[in-house]
Amino acid sequence: MHPFACNTHATRRTFLAAGGLGWLGTALARSAEAEKAPAKSVIILWMAGGPSQLETFDPKPGTNIAGGSLARDTSVKGVQLAAGFEQLADQMEHVALVRSVTSLEGDHERGTYTLKTGNRPDPTVNFPSLGAVACHDLPAGNTEIPRHVSILPGQWPARGGVLGAEYDAFKMYDPADPVPDVKANVPPERFADRLKDLDVVEGAFAQGRGGRVGNTGHRDTMERARRMMSSDQLKAFDVSKEPAAVRKEYGDTPFGRGCLAARRLLDVGVRCVEVTLDGWDTHAKNHELCAKNVAVLDPAFAALVRDLKKRDTLKDTVVLCVGEFGRTPVVNPLGGRDHWPHNFAVAIAGGGVRGGGIVVGESDPEGGKKSKDPVPVADLHATVLKALGINWERTLRGPVGRTFRLSTGSPVAALLG
Repeated sequence: MHPFACNTHATRRTFLAAGGLGWLGTALARSAEAEKAPAKSVIILWMAGGPSQLETFDPKPGTNIAGGSLARDTSVKGVQLAAGFEQLADQMEHVALVRSVTSLEGDHERGTYTLKTGNRPDPTVNFPSLGAVACHDLPAGNTEIPRHVSILPGQWPARGGVLGAEYDAFKMYDPADPVPDVKANVPPERFADRLKDLDVVEGAFAQGRGGRVGNTGHRDTMERARRMMSSDQLKAFDVSKEPAAVRKEYGDTPFGRGCLAARRLLDVGVRCVEVTLDGWDTHAKNHELCAKNVAVLDPAFAALVRDLKKRDTLKDTVVLCVGEFGRTPVVNPLGGRDHWPHNFAVAIAGGGVRGGGIVVGESDPEGGKKSKDPVPVADLHATVLKALGINWERTLRGPVGRTFRLSTGSPVAALLG
């Protein structure tokens, strides 16, 4: 810095202290630090099957590629969502849209892997999912249940990859049902006796085997399972504990209940919850199926944003709504849209992400593959990682010694406050 350059922050604090207002300067400094504090968790609303951008977050009403789809205005002037997003439209001041996400993978399995990990499939590296990274890097706290949870999981749930199976997502289905496999099927006394017997067997097996037994992680896994089975934190899955009015806001659907459970799970220290809404593989009857799914997504997404904002935890939570790719601008003879990874749309809110209905990128209104300000999948992941305070450039080492970066992308500056 030039010797005569002005350090505005230091000058302001010095001035306030000199005027007997040092306490105010300290308060302002702490306020600024709080505003820059990274998010503590992430909720991923996973749209399995690949949602059409034209019937969700990038409508093109009146164009040929719209195929008759309509749009509606939002609370942010000039920003539209597809018709059907009646409630999310009113929360647009808290949401940002990226309308130029690009991928090289148009297959469901490969596209899912790419969007969940930020990397294309590679036979030499099993990349960890975004949620696994969050759970690995963010503080564990006193959470006794899995910190990575997948509600209504599909056939390719989020995995820990090279970070280890302990970072795989714990699978939970409709939160209207009890958490599976956490209650013993025998009386407590008999269950305690079984655990004692197991300790005897494991102790005998470990003799003479040195560190080999410890390397399996079996004992640690069993201990975590025991703690989970007796933990009061399991009640976070039970959405029936919420007032009826709150449950109604999210919608009386498995997905709506999943979003409500996700919010409750964050309260006990869960770092990532992935909630899946299936049914977006619309090769036929695209408009009809999208309208049906939007009717489920809209109240749940909007209620989640409202709820987090009301509880003052939206700033601590990144909410990402995304699928494996988009859909073709051309409607096929079956009234459907086919796979389209070239430019598609995602919605993101909270956790230091600039809201205000900011829109990044612009797809071709005539349906071309090129878009304005394209955002590669890796950049989207780097953005979320930065919002979480995680070094996206950190190098990891795989089991065979190969090193790789956590993300090869760069954060999208326009998305970050």
